Amino acid sequence: MPLYMDIHKNLDGLTAEAVIEAHQADLDVQDDFDVRYLRYWFNADEGSVFCLVEAPSSTAAVEVHEKAHGLVPDDIIQVEEGT
Repeated sequence: MPLYMDIHKNLDGLTAEAVIEAHQADLDVQDDFDVRYLRYWFNADEGSVFCLVEAPSSTAAVEVHEKAHGLVPDDIIQVEEGT
């Protein structure tokens, strides 16, 4: 299944706790879309979040965010894992 990195930018007041809650919300609904959110990274100072997701399409990955918490990414790109 394809891998995607989604990018959220300029999230004012971003905290580690908020990212944890949003990620958990994604995990709670991901099975409805045949998606697996794998990892995330964030920079609170810049208000940026990066999510690595295995999904049948970029649309399915975004739909998980829409249903889980409404915070859709600014960008999403297909990636390949390196060694």
